[in-house]
Amino acid sequence: METDFCRRLHVAVEAGAIHYDFVLLFDVKDGNPNGDPDAGNLPRLDAETGHGLVTDVCLKRKVRNYVGLTNGEKPPYEIYVKEKAALNKQHERAYEGIGKADLLKGDDKKRKGGDAVEEARQWMCKNFFDVRTFGAVMSLGVNCGQVRGPVQLTFARSVSPVVALEHSITRMAVATEAEAEKQEGDNRTMGRKFTVPYGLYRAHGFVSAHLAKQTGFGEDDLKLLWESLINMFDHDCSAARGEMSTRGLYVFRHKGELGDAPAHSLFDLVQVKQNDPGEATRGFGDFSVTAPPAGPLADFPRVTLERKVG
Repeated sequence: METDFCRRLHVAVEAGAIHYDFVLLFDVKDGNPNGDPDAGNLPRLDAETGHGLVTDVCLKRKVRNYVGLTNGEKPPYEIYVKEKAALNKQHERAYEGIGKADLLKGDDKKRKGGDAVEEARQWMCKNFFDVRTFGAVMSLGVNCGQVRGPVQLTFARSVSPVVALEHSITRMAVATEAEAEKQEGDNRTMGRKFTVPYGLYRAHGFVSAHLAKQTGFGEDDLKLLWESLINMFDHDCSAARGEMSTRGLYVFRHKGELGDAPAHSLFDLVQVKQNDPGEATRGFGDFSVTAPPAGPLADFPRVTLERKVG
């Protein structure tokens, strides 16, 4: 167990150049990419500009779901933040895994862990993909410390304003016999569904070499991250989300651990424009994407562009 974690740390250190910035483009057609519970589940919008928003939390959830689906929730690719997960139970597993479960005995009102918190933190990083990737606050009743994740994502914002449509829908059935007896005639009940006719969204992401060393985030994890960002929408289909697809993934790889160019300068190299700003958009063909060719950049020769999609 200890040897495996040390190996992962060694891989992260040897990968030294794991400093990346990336641009993610994805679209939605006739669906709700990220409902806002404070607005009756309407698609999230910037109230001033009308641009659509998708939170970083939503995108990370899709990555987690993909990793859990493709790796069967087995170490080292378990998922820490998931539906109905009792987090302290996961923390208890960490202390059992390092052979110090006796530290969990005592007053339930006190935070447990003592001097073994760092070992427990390493155990969590080793076994849970999302902990060593996105980080986690695990200083709960059973204390496994805190982890700053090397991979961070921004909110996604639509390239052009979107329209949130509201649709009335009907249900032919009722839940109980009592409801059926109250209905006169048919059993139809009314509901609401919200969609965006079309939106092309852009998000930015970052991978820190320094933090990757601390969590053991290595090349295998990095490959799985890119795979997840490319395929996550294909395995997250639902009637509510409509059609969602990754349309672009542009990865800037730096040679130096601290980066060799400002992130904003690299992001500006990927330009996305609406072909006819005066017309409503209904497909990816209504936009043009321009980016440098794959390989070392002319203005930043120590940075290499990898065009994963697009």
